[in-house]
Amino acid sequence: MTDMDQFKRTYFEECGELLGDVESTLSEMRDAGATADGLNAVFRGVHTIKGGGGAFGFEDLVTFAHGYETLLDMLRDGRVDCTTEIVDLLLRANDIVAGLVGAAESGESLGEDYGADIKSKIEAAISGDAPSDAAASQVDVPQNASSADDGGIKTYIVEFIPNLDLLQNASEPLLLIRQLGSLGEIVSEVIADKVPSLDELNPEEVFLTWRFILKSDCSEEEIREVFEFVEDDCVLKISVDSEVVPEAAEDSEPEAVESTPAADVEPKVAQVKTAPPAGQAPTKAPAVSSMRVDLDKVDRMVNMVGELVITQAMIQEQLRNSTVEMSAELERGLEDLTHHTRELQESVMAIRAQPVKSVFARMPRLVRELSETLEKEVKIVTSGEDTEVDKTVVEQLGDPLMHMIRNSVDHGIEMPDDREAAGKPREGTVHLSAEHRSGRIVISIQDDGAGINRERVLGKAREKGLIGKNDVLSDEEIDNLIFHPGFSTAQTVSNVSGRGVGMDVVKQNIRNMGGRINIDNEPGQGTKFSLSLPLTLAVLDGMVIGVGEEIYILPLTNIIETLRPVEKDVNALVGCFDVLSIRGEYVPILYVRDVFGIKNAKQDITKSLVVLVETEDSKKIGLVVDEMLGQSQVVIKSLEANYQAIHGVSGATILGSGRVALILDVIGLSDLIGSQSDQKNLEKLVVTKSKSNDDIVAEDRTQVV
Repeated sequence: MTDMDQFKRTYFEECGELLGDVESTLSEMRDAGATADGLNAVFRGVHTIKGGGGAFGFEDLVTFAHGYETLLDMLRDGRVDCTTEIVDLLLRANDIVAGLVGAAESGESLGEDYGADIKSKIEAAISGDAPSDAAASQVDVPQNASSADDGGIKTYIVEFIPNLDLLQNASEPLLLIRQLGSLGEIVSEVIADKVPSLDELNPEEVFLTWRFILKSDCSEEEIREVFEFVEDDCVLKISVDSEVVPEAAEDSEPEAVESTPAADVEPKVAQVKTAPPAGQAPTKAPAVSSMRVDLDKVDRMVNMVGELVITQAMIQEQLRNSTVEMSAELERGLEDLTHHTRELQESVMAIRAQPVKSVFARMPRLVRELSETLEKEVKIVTSGEDTEVDKTVVEQLGDPLMHMIRNSVDHGIEMPDDREAAGKPREGTVHLSAEHRSGRIVISIQDDGAGINRERVLGKAREKGLIGKNDVLSDEEIDNLIFHPGFSTAQTVSNVSGRGVGMDVVKQNIRNMGGRINIDNEPGQGTKFSLSLPLTLAVLDGMVIGVGEEIYILPLTNIIETLRPVEKDVNALVGCFDVLSIRGEYVPILYVRDVFGIKNAKQDITKSLVVLVETEDSKKIGLVVDEMLGQSQVVIKSLEANYQAIHGVSGATILGSGRVALILDVIGLSDLIGSQSDQKNLEKLVVTKSKSNDDIVAEDRTQVV
């Protein structure tokens, strides 16, 4: 990779961050109103993208961003009102910039017409309140009202000498001057003696230089921030001079200083005071509190820490099995190594951790556009945006959350009139939240809509042949039918819904991340979807279990309890599977030895252990194993990347003994327990107590009747 390729890669990464920040700021402005800080933040983001695009020669991007930037500058100056329609236009313009950045990164061409409609709307907004060409060519800028208290006001002398190629790097001097003028009262002096004759004039070069006298209570750092994007393309000199006082009156135009030859300017510059006033400490450059690191480097570090964890476990295993007794010093050293390795691992994983805010920030706009399309009144409330999770998980969260919120707005929230008739506010609410819980991240999407119409869902399922006409399903089973591929209750197919894709994709994506999804449905009151995901996809805390001569890892987060069953509590569901009676509840059990064909495993269940685990939809299953070998933190190695996917296995790891152990996928194993009809037969079981003895008898409900 050449230096230029590396620079471009860094630029595109920054563009992704800036575009996300701009969209988030614009969304806040649309909901809460525009602020000067918000407009300045958006302007800086677009200006940075435009400047980098100009440096790399992305002409389409620069051309579009220039108009976008001009409109933002007019909004900052108050020459265009920042209405809801204008903010919506800015959001769409941000989409166009994102598309142009993506095309530049991939080397594709989007065509001359790409974004033409948005560009024309921007031009219309600019021309509606824009000043005349003559006025626009002046360097005088609007003045802010003077502060009543002049005690903190200082007079700055600012020398701005741009390089000839400033315009070629997508920078506009007039925009900088207007922004400087927003800091206070300003008098400008233009030095034009370097302008060549007309036949030698290059319209893409800058021949003018400026000298400003600024009266303001701002700091020198704020002045430098105005020029921060062109500091490499100009000579900038700032000083404080209390003896120079601008002559501009409050209600009059600033008086321009007579132009002087460039030869006379240099001595003046040399006499400018550069030292801070007495009693004022010199301005220090802000300390760098963060730095950009290539993600590949972080991944390599994560892998090396993983290897360190494995090596530490191997040393511990070898010393534990050693015939020579460990000395106290060696034992303490090993404990320290284990402790430091754990801390190092957590620190490295923290480097990859990112707040979910980057994903949450995209949802308000989605809700707003959906509500307008569906003619509903919906707002979204978010909480826990700063909850951190591994970057890999964050990257995969976008699509599932988008589908689920789309489902809540489309199917959950009622029409305003219907809500009012039901005694609800006309405006529906979708609450998106995130929190850490039991070593996992839980993301909830809750709406106050009509909830899942179970009768309608059941009817559609029977119509599509997903269930039999006489099948009896529990409320929970009916709710989970919406995750079936191809299932939809929409009456008509639209751009929003009706094609039966979405919720099944959500379920599959969540399962691929080692997570699970639950539904809490209250008809008439709303629906809550809860996603439970691991904080990282790189390491996990697991229980080491033995089955025959094989060793497996079972994630701790899935384990509820472990018990040794007695024979009377184990019953066979004829033609299906065995069930275990636990405190009056029947739980299906799965023999791990049968799943993986282990012949030398224990055959007597009363001499085995049953590990009670919880599946994605809060159902319990029991895994029959031979023994528990202890708890261990393991490094996850992908099977798909190194071998192939295996149903019921989520990955592999290397134990301290050097053996490779498979990591069990509880969700995949639960799919192996019988068919859906078998699960229904289990729920038909009833428990009766025999009067002659205390045995628990399981009978089919039809036999009881």
